[in-house]
Amino acid sequence: MAVSTRGINKSLLPSAKARATIAKRLSGATGAMTTATIAEMEQRHSWFRRLSAEHRSWVTLVAQAGIDGFVRWFADPDLSGPVTSEVFGSAPRELARKISLFQTVELVRTTIEVVEDQIDEVTPKTDRPILHAAIVQYSREVAFSAAEIYARAAEMRGAWDARLEALVVDSVLRGETDETVLSRASTLGWRSTAAVVVVVGPAPTGEPAPALEAVRHAAAIAGADMLGAVQGDRMVVVLGHADLASAERALTVVSSFTGNFGPGPVVIGPAVEHLMEAATSTRAALSGFRAAAGWPEAPRPVASSDLLPERALSGDGHARRALARDLYDPLVAAGGGLLETLVTFLDAGLSVEAASRGLFVHANTVRYRLRRIHEVTGYSPTDPRDAYALRLALTLGRLVHRSAATAEA
Repeated sequence: MAVSTRGINKSLLPSAKARATIAKRLSGATGAMTTATIAEMEQRHSWFRRLSAEHRSWVTLVAQAGIDGFVRWFADPDLSGPVTSEVFGSAPRELARKISLFQTVELVRTTIEVVEDQIDEVTPKTDRPILHAAIVQYSREVAFSAAEIYARAAEMRGAWDARLEALVVDSVLRGETDETVLSRASTLGWRSTAAVVVVVGPAPTGEPAPALEAVRHAAAIAGADMLGAVQGDRMVVVLGHADLASAERALTVVSSFTGNFGPGPVVIGPAVEHLMEAATSTRAALSGFRAAAGWPEAPRPVASSDLLPERALSGDGHARRALARDLYDPLVAAGGGLLETLVTFLDAGLSVEAASRGLFVHANTVRYRLRRIHEVTGYSPTDPRDAYALRLALTLGRLVHRSAATAEA
């Protein structure tokens, strides 16, 4: 980016010969200007005093290059001299990672003020106005160059972080979360050592980066750590926060960013205790995402546990065992006629009166047992959706017990 003369009244510019004479006078003072700039930086800015000797020398190089560049530019006959980004080319690229853009602006501002003071000391009064106008114009272009350098660095870091984040999410999905993956996640800002849930939904219809950033923002508002990536036709989000151990809280958090997924089901896996165990949540979320087409009326988002019937029918062995273990087995263990009452109630079309006649008991007894079934399993036989899950659990439980009995025989 070449420095322009916009903002300087060219009619007030001295001739090229006069500018060369002024520049020659200034060039003899550039060393003193640099020394004064560094002294002022040390006095003003605590962050500068904390830098190592090596890093301070880099800043000195930048200040010296800026001052020398200004003198060369002012002496140029066309005032269209050097590219101001060369000012920062005198220091290693690591400097942009060591000092922030704000600190760089402070460096430029301090240098300008010192140079202006030095100009007043080494030049006649007649030369000072045009020099002050020129230094303001030149410093503006230097500031733009600094902004461009930091913007490019941010873009490079962003692209690298996105690739690293995609690798971490892929490792989580494949159940390969070892210490190396944890270290990479920590580099990306993952701090949670508490509950972790995995969310799977359709990939956004537009560019994935803005959608992921919107999800990250919503997660940050909720106080949760977040890792995310788009893989083909799906977007995967990993969340970490102690509150996510509560299924209701997890639903609330995920609901805040569901709109950033594409059209279709958004499924939340069960909470696990640590990122190392996230494969369990991932497996359930992916299974639910694949099976959600079997329940198009499902809420959005939906917990993977609410999709157990569809997951079981689509071939998920974990879902089949969960229905048999968590619904059928507790009813068998509870006794009290609960299993028999459930079968009769379901066969009677969810009619309490018909079930009471079939069981030869009072209707209130049936109602009591139905409440007990709800307490034991967490599923209410009087709710059509829960009744569907209970019916499937009965079938699967019988099959599992028959297989176990056959194996023992």
